[in-house]
Amino acid sequence: MNWLLPEHIADALPHEAARIEHLRRTILDMFRVHGYELVMPPMLEYLDSLLTGTGGDLKLRTFKLVDQLSGRTLGVRADMTPQVARIDAHLLNRQGVTRLCYCDSVLHTLPASLAASREPIQLGAELYGYPGIEADIEVIRLMDKALGIAGAPASRIDVSHAGVFRALSRAANLDEDAESKILQLLQSKDIPGLRDSCAVVEEPYRSALLSLPELYGSVELLDLASSKLPPLPPILAALDTLRILRHALPEQPLSFDLADLRGYNYHNGVVFSAYAHGFSCAIAQGGRYDGVGQAFGRARPATGFSLDLRAIESLTNSEKAAGAVLAPCTKDEALAARIAALRDAGTIVVESLPGETSGEGPLCDRRLVQENGRWIIQAINED
Repeated sequence: MNWLLPEHIADALPHEAARIEHLRRTILDMFRVHGYELVMPPMLEYLDSLLTGTGGDLKLRTFKLVDQLSGRTLGVRADMTPQVARIDAHLLNRQGVTRLCYCDSVLHTLPASLAASREPIQLGAELYGYPGIEADIEVIRLMDKALGIAGAPASRIDVSHAGVFRALSRAANLDEDAESKILQLLQSKDIPGLRDSCAVVEEPYRSALLSLPELYGSVELLDLASSKLPPLPPILAALDTLRILRHALPEQPLSFDLADLRGYNYHNGVVFSAYAHGFSCAIAQGGRYDGVGQAFGRARPATGFSLDLRAIESLTNSEKAAGAVLAPCTKDEALAARIAALRDAGTIVVESLPGETSGEGPLCDRRLVQENGRWIIQAINED
């Protein structure tokens, strides 16, 4: 059947589309009053530009095609963050702090989970040019506010730091293959496999790597990590950074997971994932990715987050669609003025066409009727 869509690709029907658009407008307006400027990168770019600085994290998720004009390989973006980093580093070329936001569709070769769309609507905010923890704090607060506005407040925000595993890997002299294998085992929480792969790693790094999956929980976990991990300067600095976050964000439901190495080849500092009741996967993710702009001419400090508006809408779609007012088909100047006034105030008014008996678009739960020369709104079920 030619009209069937590919797996994990779906239309947004009227109610869902209206909800998504409302969320987009509301959150982007919130970003604007916080100083974040909207940018709109293109859907297609040369592949090397889209994958710059991301290691292999996006390579397998990106659709590829050949440009008929240049003969070069193009990619359909799977993540807008590298594009926004390019805009900051190469096009804007500002010297100070730059705050940017964005919202548009991205495309994935495979769904992130069984229930995920391959065409998420990615909305996010990025802060460039400030290396301090204060930028990460601002971004986490902004993410929490966006989720609250969307009606999907975070029940838990897991925080980690890419510097912990990176320091252990370098101190243990892991080659690229060994690091990649151990990283995958940590990401999948494969403890038996991790034990086997770390068998040849020298102490104390072997024990430290094996302890990472156990190092999750509340802020007390950070003191436990200090006792279990070798006192390497990057590890001590990472743990101190996480303590500062906890102290600066007492109102946030922070927890810590030092084995959360999502986007390890991309992130190089604090990383975080927000979860909500009723949804098994993270509903928003972010972190620090300093230096990604180097390939575009400037290595800039960078931190930010993004979320999928389709997923957010699915968590909050219990809200009923707004009702509409049905206007009769008649040429009456007073009626036309009344309809215009209602629409200016944001009320949906459906003008029935000649011979139309019922509409299957917006639910008309009210109608305009004329009483004593005035057009008034009356409930449809009134006699």
